[in-house]
Amino acid sequence: MRSDDVRSLLQTAVPTAVAGAVAAVISALVVGGKGAVGAIVATVVVILFMGIGFVVLQRTAKSLPHLFQAMGLMLYATQILLLFVFLAVFKNTTLFNPRAFAITLVATTLVWIAAQTRAHMKAKILYVEPDSSKAEKPENPGSKS
Repeated sequence: MRSDDVRSLLQTAVPTAVAGAVAAVISALVVGGKGAVGAIVATVVVILFMGIGFVVLQRTAKSLPHLFQAMGLMLYATQILLLFVFLAVFKNTTLFNPRAFAITLVATTLVWIAAQTRAHMKAKILYVEPDSSKAEKPENPGSKS
């Protein structure tokens, strides 16, 4: 993974983790310990789902750039569907408060998307990657320099 990809990932994961920590504190105050656990689980789920999606999308962009946009749309639709499935599976759980979990899941997902948008807008992305093999060769092969 390139260093600018890691920077973008950090610029999205850190605000999401902070939002999750705030949600955990608020859930603990409002609902109690089970609310805090639900908020923490939701934050971990969002960071894992979205982080894995980010890595997959960056690898697709590198190896199959012509499929990047379609892959991005498919990936985000799949992530949202998986998050809804995760919500449905843990709807009636007693391990944590499902309402705190669901609210935190939606909130941290929105924070991730906003942070990713901000990171992308601030990134200095080359439109064309320079070819290192052409840069090393002299322009005129007959001349000696």
